[in-house]
Amino acid sequence: MFEKILIANRGEIALRIQRACRELGIKTVVVHSEADREAKYVRLADESVCIGPAPSRESYLNMPAIISAAEVTDSEAIHPGYGFLSENADFADRVEKSGFVFIGPRPDTIRLMGDKVSAKRAMIEAGVPVVPGSEGALPDDPQEIIRVAREVGYPVIIKAAGGGGGRGMRVVYTEAALLNAVTMTRSEAGAAFNNPEVYMEKFLENPRHIEIQVLADGGRNAVWLGERDCSMQRRHQKVIEEAPAPGVARRLIERIGDRCADACRKMGYRGAGTFEFLYESGEFYFIEMNTRIQVEHPVTELITGIDLVQQQILIAAGEKFALRQRDVAFKGHAIECRINAEDPFRFVPSPGRITNWHTPGGPGVRIDSHAFNGYFVPPNYDSMIAKVITYGDTRDQALARMRIALSEMVVEGISTNIPLHRELLQDARFIEGGTSIHYLENKLAQRP
Repeated sequence: MFEKILIANRGEIALRIQRACRELGIKTVVVHSEADREAKYVRLADESVCIGPAPSRESYLNMPAIISAAEVTDSEAIHPGYGFLSENADFADRVEKSGFVFIGPRPDTIRLMGDKVSAKRAMIEAGVPVVPGSEGALPDDPQEIIRVAREVGYPVIIKAAGGGGGRGMRVVYTEAALLNAVTMTRSEAGAAFNNPEVYMEKFLENPRHIEIQVLADGGRNAVWLGERDCSMQRRHQKVIEEAPAPGVARRLIERIGDRCADACRKMGYRGAGTFEFLYESGEFYFIEMNTRIQVEHPVTELITGIDLVQQQILIAAGEKFALRQRDVAFKGHAIECRINAEDPFRFVPSPGRITNWHTPGGPGVRIDSHAFNGYFVPPNYDSMIAKVITYGDTRDQALARMRIALSEMVVEGISTNIPLHRELLQDARFIEGGTSIHYLENKLAQRP
């Protein structure tokens, strides 16, 4: 087992990883920017290293600074969390070539899954269902692009091969708009991801977003840990997540889960990962794989009793991966609300100092947050300041506990999206379960 791990991230996930390490008896090193000098997890770490000024490119995206921090602190491994460099194959490669263990998949696996075209091809080979679309990247020939679109059928969506997080995609409803959309998406993809390749998929009108959590040891052992419904989202950014997905037959989940685990075995996947699908009319369609821990991992932990971050660490350390599919049991229901420092309905970021902070408690309530009374929310990073997660024997109980938790939570000095969450927890369609990925956008558009 490792004696010391460097955490190459910030915010709630840095604290989450730190807690997992402390439970395992592992010392932690936290790297931080000048803006995060007073953060809770920095104060709690065994060691901390300032790696640069506030802008991410000069700190949390500064590979040489992070690796140097690992060297001077005699760390053995680096945990990237999520976001920042967590799915950067070049970073994983540099970490391992510098003599450290990267707590995550191998660099070549990250590279394979990071390119949406190669990822889709790998899933087809592994027998995982994918959205109908182009075979690989779109060619330069305009007539061939038109032919592919006609074959797939409108509407279609043009996606950047190197994209993610909802960026680098454009929906096309008519042939007249197709070629211009391809040109614009290529240009955006080249600028944003340094990869101008784009591909085409059938645009599903009202799908749900359902994902499968996996753990694998890089060899023959791989398990799936149930599904999460992440359909409540705005501009492809998740707002509420829950597990299990309401209203989806278990036989369908088991079938797609087994295929995901089998795909992990075929590509020698190592660590935690998530297969993301669009689900419509009883069918699953693969869209991408996230080769890291997810923001929404707590809901899976609550229904399985398995600590995903600790499992990441144990696998990376080469400990025997004893978990088998028959050992994975699902119980109850969990819901997560992402609390962001932003206007609840205009979504304008609201950095600043928190003047009053009170978090809820009680049975089945978990709060993952790095914030505290007097904490200054910097303007330089993602606006998420907390995750409120509730668990119940049933979905109704989890919903009831979430309503109580949100009614008790107090954050003053800045704006947050708590009022939006409170409204959604009273929404009849959400209470019923099974809303599509477009539901929240449509609901917000109808606001006066």
